[in-house]
Amino acid sequence: MALTSVAPQTDILQLRIELAAAFRWTARLGLNEGIANHFSVTTNEDGSQFLLNPVGSHFSRIRACDLLHLDTRDTTTYTGTNAPDPTAWNLHAELHKRLPQARCILHTHMPHTTALCCLQDFEFLMLEQNACRFYKRIAYDRHYSGMALQASEGERVAQLMGPDKSVLFMANHGVIVVAPTVAQALDELCYLEKASALQVLALSTGRPLALISDDIAALACAQWNDYPTRFADLHLDAVKAILDLQETDYRQ
Repeated sequence: MALTSVAPQTDILQLRIELAAAFRWTARLGLNEGIANHFSVTTNEDGSQFLLNPVGSHFSRIRACDLLHLDTRDTTTYTGTNAPDPTAWNLHAELHKRLPQARCILHTHMPHTTALCCLQDFEFLMLEQNACRFYKRIAYDRHYSGMALQASEGERVAQLMGPDKSVLFMANHGVIVVAPTVAQALDELCYLEKASALQVLALSTGRPLALISDDIAALACAQWNDYPTRFADLHLDAVKAILDLQETDYRQ
């Protein structure tokens, strides 16, 4: 039986700090919802172990040490004293296991993106440069089926996303963003909400929309992906620098 590679403790601590920073920052931006919604990041190669926010924790107060370190192979994980939220467990455990691109998973009900998720048969518009970042990278769940209280819901969501999508618009619900790192996931989440806010604003005018062609949207998406500056890493570094001045306890 092959051994599962586990990240060194120093690496896990760094992941804790990065994810705690993501929680704090999204709270500042108003992208969280009470004590609901969940972020996670894997700590080993096969995704069977991951960090997740505990039940009842507000994003604005989460510290690195607060994050649960869960193991899908441990049958007591879901019944122990610090058992995770069932909807988080059913979604995140299955997505980490089934999607290689889902090293970090951010699930929110952020307002503008969720508003678009509530429009019948809506598809994300190639309306401006930020939107082009997500060209052909969004999957759609068209049928709201209640809360994810069974593991089968995680399996269903994983099938919808497949190996080539990094965003899922969940009908009448919210959004899931997945990425190889916390930095990339946070950057994607922030840009997605900014682009969604602009789309809601443009749609509200009732005027004809000047959409970008598929060819140019594909070009801009490739330019985003190949851009020489490491935007996502620099973005997270900037976020941590602000938090280090104003909310240093996130690192604890």
